[in-house]
Amino acid sequence: MPSASGKFIIDREKLNTLNAEGCPACGKKFSLGDMAVVACGAWGDGAKVIHESEAVFDPKSGGFVERRCFQARRGWS
Repeated sequence: MPSASGKFIIDREKLNTLNAEGCPACGKKFSLGDMAVVACGAWGDGAKVIHESEAVFDPKSGGFVERRCFQARRGWS
């Protein structure tokens, strides 16, 4: 369950659930104890769980956005 900050630690249950697909932002599998967030991104079908290091907090939306998607929205490369 995400904390007030929106971050959470991957536990055994989440690991078993999420590793079939892996992280949609970087393509890597999650590991037990990884920090994760629920974020929207370029995949287009709603928010997904991704590694915290692949996310940026967007103060305008009040939520996390996948880093590359956030940069594209801002016109950064």
